[in-house]
Amino acid sequence: MKQHKIFFWAITSALGGFLFGFDTAVISGGEQNIQLLWGLSDIMIGQTVAMALYGTIIGALFGGIPAQRIGRKRSLIWIAALFLISAIGSALAPEVYTLMIARFIGGLSIGASSVVAPMYISEIAPTEKRGKLTALFQFNIVLGILIAYFSNFLIGTEDIESWRWMLGVEIVPASLFLILVFTLPESPRWLIVAKNRIEEAKEILRLIDPQKVESSLKAIQASDVDPGRNTPLKEFFSKRYKFPILLAFLFAFFNQVSGINAIIYFAPRIFELTGLGAEIALLSTVGVGLTNLIFTMLGLVLIDKLGRRFLMYVGSFGYIISLSAITYAFFTQTFVGYTIPILIFVFIASHAIGQGAVIWVFISEIFPNSVRSFGNSLGSSTHWIFAALIAGNFVYIESIFGGGPIFAFFAFMMLLQLLFVWKLMPETKNISLEEMEVKLGISTRELEEVVDQKS
Repeated sequence: MKQHKIFFWAITSALGGFLFGFDTAVISGGEQNIQLLWGLSDIMIGQTVAMALYGTIIGALFGGIPAQRIGRKRSLIWIAALFLISAIGSALAPEVYTLMIARFIGGLSIGASSVVAPMYISEIAPTEKRGKLTALFQFNIVLGILIAYFSNFLIGTEDIESWRWMLGVEIVPASLFLILVFTLPESPRWLIVAKNRIEEAKEILRLIDPQKVESSLKAIQASDVDPGRNTPLKEFFSKRYKFPILLAFLFAFFNQVSGINAIIYFAPRIFELTGLGAEIALLSTVGVGLTNLIFTMLGLVLIDKLGRRFLMYVGSFGYIISLSAITYAFFTQTFVGYTIPILIFVFIASHAIGQGAVIWVFISEIFPNSVRSFGNSLGSSTHWIFAALIAGNFVYIESIFGGGPIFAFFAFMMLLQLLFVWKLMPETKNISLEEMEVKLGISTRELEEVVDQKS
């Protein structure tokens, strides 16, 4: 097994996650100056911030189509190019509408990368390391968020147009991603299932694990009844896939109704609501990013050892405790010292070790090879639709109701997530992608026979 090559492939494709995180968070440092510069209303600045999310929805909805038709690698090349175009356009925007268009293009890249990159990593990773390698996408997301917050802090807000430098920094990692993605091999599972290019796929499987080339090839071929055919979308929505569809939808839904993106996008504004000064609030966001990174790394270490469900239990309880305490503080206006920042750090830690570490891994594991691109699109688009609804309306809703009711809603949703993990979520640790089909009851008869022979 060529460990260094597999890690390089995984970390390169996960650079889409770095740009995802950076682009998501970087706007938080400049959104108030943008509002002042162009005299935007609360609704307008909310929509300016949310434009990336609207693009993300489109990118997530349709990102599975090119991944299915032209392959994972070529799709990643297009994603990298769009990230670069967005970064240049955002930094040079002469007025708000150009900025919104550039942010929308960046959103297309974010949405598509959240579909294609985790799927690609899951398809080239050995079973026993799939969780850790696929979670590198999430690690890069939070690293991108931290670098964005730190970069914003270094640039500062004294100059009303400092946001241009904040957004323009993204040009550097976007260029690097575009260069490196050309070095990736194609997914062997896509080559076999979508194109029936067996020999080419065997060469890549040999690089991944030379001891398991024939057994892996046999299982992949048995998982699809018609090799070389692109599965139509209507087949994806058949009864056969209803359970993984339900799992992907609920998992992505709960990810966003935790309130994570509202806090990531508007962290400085939330801290200022508790009485912190603007400079301290901006510095506190670096703490958010650092906490996110540390606990994502912990999740990365534990995900293949303790399993996906265990991490989700830990995260769910952490969500409920921190969000309930934040709700109480907002309702009673008991903002003592740094109570709210500390509670938000606890919330971020809970997200990072639970939903953050697991979501892209889990969604990439529960769909068969022939429809994985559609499944990832469904999970990712669900995630981003609710992200847009929450982040796009957070400022407006907070101005009417205040923080208490908003955080109470988030806390209640996390109680429901705990029930979901307990009653519905299957464990996927140490199970190959093809064996997972058998476990969920969506496999072909041929694949069941292959799995039985292996066991």
